[in-house]
Amino acid sequence: MSVYRKKTAAAALAAVLLMGGATACDDDKKDASGKAAAGASAQPGKPVADGRATEALAAAYKKTSAAKSAKVRMTMSMPASLEGGGTVEMTGVQGWDPTVMDITMKGGPGAARGVDSMHVIMKNDVMFMEMPADSPMSGGMDGKRWMKLDMNAAAAASPDAEALKKLGGLGGVEQSQDPAQQLALLLTSPNVKHVGAEKVEGVDAEHYKGTLSFEEMLAADASSKALTEDDRKKLVDAMKTAGIKGYDMDVWVDKDGYPVHMKVGMNMPQGTMDVDAFYSDYGSAATVQTPPENETLDLFGMLKELGAAGAGAGA
Repeated sequence: MSVYRKKTAAAALAAVLLMGGATACDDDKKDASGKAAAGASAQPGKPVADGRATEALAAAYKKTSAAKSAKVRMTMSMPASLEGGGTVEMTGVQGWDPTVMDITMKGGPGAARGVDSMHVIMKNDVMFMEMPADSPMSGGMDGKRWMKLDMNAAAAASPDAEALKKLGGLGGVEQSQDPAQQLALLLTSPNVKHVGAEKVEGVDAEHYKGTLSFEEMLAADASSKALTEDDRKKLVDAMKTAGIKGYDMDVWVDKDGYPVHMKVGMNMPQGTMDVDAFYSDYGSAATVQTPPENETLDLFGMLKELGAAGAGAGA
């Protein structure tokens, strides 16, 4: 098989591993009952959450869940031991009920392979990555513009258990790119507090922060959870698979009750992944148009061809 096709597949897989957490899982309907404020009850030897902070964040959670979409500008900083490390910038629109995305991604694994910018679309658990015409990988695209990967089909058919574990584990990163999930996590923190009023790019906002360890997530009292038990189990399982030890979280909520700025530090075995995101235009229609079939190359199909040709290990 062409060396260009091998390099193209490798670059696309790197992008998938980076984006997998944001796209691999459908968001279920969440319980927005606002019971999180009850988490302020004291327990001997344990930190006590700020009741007013949890009430405000529970209200923000309800509004954010109902909005279902927003414009996003995000920076992800990864340790060198995670997919080569570096900084990735993402700008575009995302939706979380259902999960959709239309963003431009700069930096990260693709940059190391000569792709400075990549357009990524996600809909119905299918990811499309547009390879720039002047990129080194365009030679392996058979004249087509878009690389396609059906996440569910690839997971179901892959014989590689370790690859599946890695891809599935990145589901633990999902909440860092879904503002509703991020608020749900912060509500679970046993030490959430209100920092004070601050400006976010000229907008008045209230700053809240908290930390959450994996052990605290497991031990969280039912009354302090905004997620349903099923959603919580999925998140706990994903955290365990990915080896996420805990989170450091900061959220800024504007006067309309929406988070406009979020910072998340995810403590992983490879180091800390930092996510810095700005959100706006909540409720704007997250209309995602997928590319025509005749302009796409199936990444999973390409990998099967490479494997059949005896190049699976190299790819």
